[in-house]
Amino acid sequence: MKRTISTDGAPAAVGAYSQATTNGSLLFTAGQIPLTPDGELLADADVADQTEQALDNVMAILDSEGADATDVMKVTVFLDDIDDFEAMNETYATYFETEPPARSAVEVANLPKGVGVEIEAVASVE
Repeated sequence: MKRTISTDGAPAAVGAYSQATTNGSLLFTAGQIPLTPDGELLADADVADQTEQALDNVMAILDSEGADATDVMKVTVFLDDIDDFEAMNETYATYFETEPPARSAVEVANLPKGVGVEIEAVASVE
């Protein structure tokens, strides 16, 4: 059965979605942008800093369910400019130092609130 997840460690959902959902086996995060839990938008920060905040949000959601980076099975990274891939990847690698999850990284035309990166994850939470 599906259960929604909400934590103060990540930005509150600002639309008709949940921070994450789980069925007790898998956890799916919503796309996380570089928005702090206090509501500060880092849209003007460089992609490395934006990636760090987005992944901090993902990790806070995982932590609220007793999971961590080692439980992540798949990540999707959306970039507004694929030329930012290296900067994103450098920061991303610090979160998944051993046995990194499967990942897709794609360029998209636009992201919410004019940010440069949005990141979503799927984790095993059994």
